[in-house]
Amino acid sequence: MAAAVTAAVSFPSSTKSTSLPSRSLLIAPERITLRKVPVYSREVSASGRVVSIRAQVTTEAPAKVEKVSKKNEEGVVVNKFKPKNPYTGKCLLNTKITADDAPGETWHMVFTTEGEMPYREGQSIGVIPDGIDKNGKPHKLRLYSIASSAIGDFGDSKTVSLCVKRLVYTNDQGETVKGVCSNFLCDLKPGADVTMTGPVGKEMLMPKDPNATVIMLGTGTGIAPFRSFLWKMFFEKHDDYKFNGLAWLFLGVPTSSSLLYKEEFEKMKEKAPENFRLDFAVSREQTNANGEKMYIQTRMAEYAEELWELLKKDNTYVYMCGLKGMEKGIDDIMVSLAAKEGIDWLEYKRSLKKAGQWNVEVY
Repeated sequence: MAAAVTAAVSFPSSTKSTSLPSRSLLIAPERITLRKVPVYSREVSASGRVVSIRAQVTTEAPAKVEKVSKKNEEGVVVNKFKPKNPYTGKCLLNTKITADDAPGETWHMVFTTEGEMPYREGQSIGVIPDGIDKNGKPHKLRLYSIASSAIGDFGDSKTVSLCVKRLVYTNDQGETVKGVCSNFLCDLKPGADVTMTGPVGKEMLMPKDPNATVIMLGTGTGIAPFRSFLWKMFFEKHDDYKFNGLAWLFLGVPTSSSLLYKEEFEKMKEKAPENFRLDFAVSREQTNANGEKMYIQTRMAEYAEELWELLKKDNTYVYMCGLKGMEKGIDDIMVSLAAKEGIDWLEYKRSLKKAGQWNVEVY
């Protein structure tokens, strides 16, 4: 807090005129400010005489410093379309991107936006499936991470893409249950209408710094925002952006037949081997040296020391999207490494979050 101090020195009227030594006035006249504030008085002895000193003290709050985001937030559009006034696009493409023997189906789909729904890499959109629920009301929207860069898969800024896994499960009564929105989307045919809202979200926006280290941790369809990042980094040319940093992707899936966009990522690796690192964790097919299943945190543990060194740098950003359990697994890796240097990992992670360097979107 900044403090302004005003001091006045006076003698009782009954005393003879005299003066105090110059050192008695501790505040230079040019630094004295006058403010309407409470006056505090006390009497002190100076050179055998009693003087009355009145001091005015006030405090001022420091000027508010506007926080500057390290993410590319300038001009980001949020909630242009809401459930009461959604946007209706059309399905252009819908194709299954997992093998027939994969545990579950995942589909990649592209919808028209005609440029009416501008979004950024890392944002999400809402989809309102056709039909009504069991209460006779329209279905509520479901949010999905956008899987395309801001200019879209066709490069014309007129489409948006999603990566959706078909949800089908058996409930406690032994009945087969199909997820409403995921099945609606996976069954879409080209030309069908799609009701959308958004875009939403700023948590997963890319960092501004083109020289940053970007560590991406995804499981299953959690790959969506990272595909959008990587397309911008390695498949597109922009006048105002050229990625010169390090992008390191860890992708966790149950089987190799479940690997999503594998050919795209391998092509990126060929294009920029110095700037892109790619590590898969296939839990049902791979194990580590101890025979443990290869989950995403298990794969990361193989690079623990290197990752810790990167996490100590101001230009390293971690993005996590997918199953909630993986964050705890990563905490378990980092706790001991940080402790070796006398650092509390959970406290350190909080500081990374505050700085926009630790970004999590899990479910």
